[in-house]
Amino acid sequence: MKEVEERTYSRGVILVLVTIASFINPFTASAINLALPVIGTEFSADAATLAWVSSTYLLASVIFLLPGGRLGDSRGRVRIFLIGIVVYAAGSILSIFTSSMSLLLLFRFVQGVGGAMINATSVALIASLFPPGRRGYAIGINTTAVYAGLSFGPFLGGVLTQFFGWRSIFIVTALLAVPVLFYARKFPAFLNEREMEHFDLPGLALSSALILCLFLGLAWITTHAGLLLLAASLVLGVVFFRVEQHRPDPLLPISLLQKNRVFAASNVAALINYSATYAVAFLLSLYLQYVRGYEPAAAGTLLLIQPIVQVFVAPAAGRLADRVEPGLLASLGMGVAAVGLFGLSLLNETTPITLVLALLFLVGTGVGLFSSPNTTAIMGSVEKRFYGSASAMVATMRSLGMMLSMGAVLVVFAVIMGSTTVTPGVFPEFMKSLRLLFQVFTALSVFGVFLSLSRNKNRGEGL
Repeated sequence: MKEVEERTYSRGVILVLVTIASFINPFTASAINLALPVIGTEFSADAATLAWVSSTYLLASVIFLLPGGRLGDSRGRVRIFLIGIVVYAAGSILSIFTSSMSLLLLFRFVQGVGGAMINATSVALIASLFPPGRRGYAIGINTTAVYAGLSFGPFLGGVLTQFFGWRSIFIVTALLAVPVLFYARKFPAFLNEREMEHFDLPGLALSSALILCLFLGLAWITTHAGLLLLAASLVLGVVFFRVEQHRPDPLLPISLLQKNRVFAASNVAALINYSATYAVAFLLSLYLQYVRGYEPAAAGTLLLIQPIVQVFVAPAAGRLADRVEPGLLASLGMGVAAVGLFGLSLLNETTPITLVLALLFLVGTGVGLFSSPNTTAIMGSVEKRFYGSASAMVATMRSLGMMLSMGAVLVVFAVIMGSTTVTPGVFPEFMKSLRLLFQVFTALSVFGVFLSLSRNKNRGEGL
């Protein structure tokens, strides 16, 4: 039956559809960064509030990624993938007509829910469709789509914001969802097969409460409420772990994390990598526009260098990961990114723009070398029945890392700058915040290199 079905679909067409969907999330995320100063002016929002435009989306993503992966395993991965596209498009359309900052944050949360469903299933669909010998290449193409979104996002975001208004970003996002939905029937039925029957509702409730308390605690860490929320997140974390240990089909794949060294180390490495690199575009967008006086389109053009490098490096790294140890490539990538982040920690108000571009080139090379091989290592370390959970873990570590990266920004901004708009009077405090954050990100990356290398020890462990 499967042989007959294989004649009715094309792996290339499915890969293109999944790749378009994978492009949408990073495109919107990077494009909106260039619109933040304009949004801040329209809604009279301070720097900390502007950070919530990205953070609200990431919060929703982290909450719903693992549930999205489990729903894909239990209800069908294609079904959850397509529902995610619809929800994401709905969030984009609602954002076009928003009239306040609070509504914009709500609609960004809706986008995050849809994005979680897309991200939780996209890699699983690719891993199910392509055999091991071609999987690294296909994952590399998919990863390239992410970096293409990051590449075009700053430039188009700046151009769209400057000439058509920031709402035009969401118009483009909604339109990009159309071809995926139009060709939905191209997905073969076997990609929608159910691998598991049960869904872990207690795990969903506990993980949602845990993530919410953790993120709000970080955002409000200077208050008593923030400290109480962080304490609550620790308690919830212990309860969640114990509950998941005794669930037949846990939301969090505890057994894989405990018994599979490659799976566990690769996921933690991904968490560290994204925690250290995601806020780079956000911070430099503010730096270039506020401190250096660039218009949105010009700032977006300068920020193109990092994701463009990633677009070229990621597929090449994916091909290499099919032939050499992916963990070593990923470790090398994290080390290169650490060098770039250290250079960014030395920025000042007169740093030559050519040096800023060179440092972004290093960060882009490092992230490109890391991502595809690391994802290949994760998907190659589990059985097919765990593809949905593994795909969701990949996306969860990415979004959780992004959330923690922005959480660090919120904490540092709150402590050093307080609740104030970015004006020339607070530029010294802003630069102090920026340098401190890049110092923290550098230290994280250095630690991540050693952790990433550890996965190659006792490689016989795992499946």
